Amino acid sequence: MNRLWTIMRKEFFHIWRDARTLGLILALPALLLLLLGYGISGESSDIKLAVADFSKSDSSRWYIDRFTSSNDFELAYDVQNEAALQDLIDRDIVDVGILIPEDFDRKLLRSEQASVQIYLDGSLQPTDSMTIQLKLNAISSSAAQDILVEKVTRAGLASSLNLPINGILKTLYNPDGDVQLYMIPGLVAIILQIQTLILAALAIVREREQGTMEQLIVTPVRSWELMLGKIIPYMVVSMFNLFMLVWLSDLMFGVKIAGSPWELVGLSFIFIVGSLGMGVLISNISQSQMQAIYLALFLVLIPAIILSGLMFSRENMPGFTYWYSELLPVTQYLEICRGIMLRGISAGTLWISSTLPMLILSVIYFVASVLVFRKRI
Repeated sequence: MNRLWTIMRKEFFHIWRDARTLGLILALPALLLLLLGYGISGESSDIKLAVADFSKSDSSRWYIDRFTSSNDFELAYDVQNEAALQDLIDRDIVDVGILIPEDFDRKLLRSEQASVQIYLDGSLQPTDSMTIQLKLNAISSSAAQDILVEKVTRAGLASSLNLPINGILKTLYNPDGDVQLYMIPGLVAIILQIQTLILAALAIVREREQGTMEQLIVTPVRSWELMLGKIIPYMVVSMFNLFMLVWLSDLMFGVKIAGSPWELVGLSFIFIVGSLGMGVLISNISQSQMQAIYLALFLVLIPAIILSGLMFSRENMPGFTYWYSELLPVTQYLEICRGIMLRGISAGTLWISSTLPMLILSVIYFVASVLVFRKRI
């Protein structure tokens, strides 16, 4: 126990004596959460819209007002021809263009079908493009339904018409579709993954580059004591950052923990142990800090951001990609964060899908870091 405490005290001293690095370790995760949290607006609003209205009628103006009456679209340009409309889209000045033909009002008065050409910049980010498409279709369909209902009402048939099926939609947990509410728990997981992995990945290799590894090898310190002595100080720092990130999530973004905070803390502790163990494992097999950073970045961090489910669904990923992401503790931890913070479920509910796999991976990575170090001494 004295040997373990000596290693821990040495590592704490390394952290404490470098005030600038300590400040970065404590402050950067919080700053990153604020930066990314506010950077993710979550909803496409005030989308620049250009209109070429050849009809110049009350009906066409009413139709345009349906798009601009909310914060979804902003009428930025009123052009006179189709070429000018497409030019604005080509130059990335607007994202959407609407061309209303000259016979728009006339066809509506004759109860004929009036066609409206809507242009959308398909080079947008795919999720933004899909969201805008859904909004355009919804607003256009709503306008068409209002005109149809008005005609039916004038004909005196409204009382005899009823929809055969009334589907009642109830959205649970995030009824307003707030993307920030969905993304913030994921950002907490990713930020903790980045911090724990980088800090631990440099722990052993730094000793090797400074020439102090040989001194540690000749001491009676056991492998597990050295690994644990390296991990515990960073574990304390990471747990502090966990509380800071959760507090900021509530204070700045209104994301409260719907489930048990103690379960979240306990499972976060397991995740931090696994991530630190993975970082120490990378540190053990690296000859320099540059190698450690490259391995951490390309084997874990980039896949963690892209493949963990933070931004993209994992359900449609190819088999190799899907199972590679399963080997990353952050994949399971991200689901745990969203489950406890948003849905208010317990760890037992996610036992098979997330809790048990994360626990197994955490043990495996820590044991592997001990075994790899033992082979090198």
